[in-house]
Amino acid sequence: MTAGSGLAEHDSPGDDATLLVRLVESEASCEGRAGEPLGIPPARHSLDAIEDSAVLLTVAKTG
Repeated sequence: MTAGSGLAEHDSPGDDATLLVRLVESEASCEGRAGEPLGIPPARHSLDAIEDSAVLLTVAKTG
C-alpha cells in the first residue's frame, strides 16, 4: 500500500489472523511497528497506510 492509501471497512476473516499495518476498528485504532504483527479483531475494520507498506495477512483456519 502506498502512503496515504487505505482499504475500506470490511468484515474480519474470522479465525485467527494477524496483519503488518495500521488497523482501524470503529473509533479505536492500533498502529504496528515494522515486523510487529497485529491481531485482527472479530469486527468490521479498515486499513490505513501511514507510509509505503507491504501488507501481509496471515489467517489460520480452524476445523
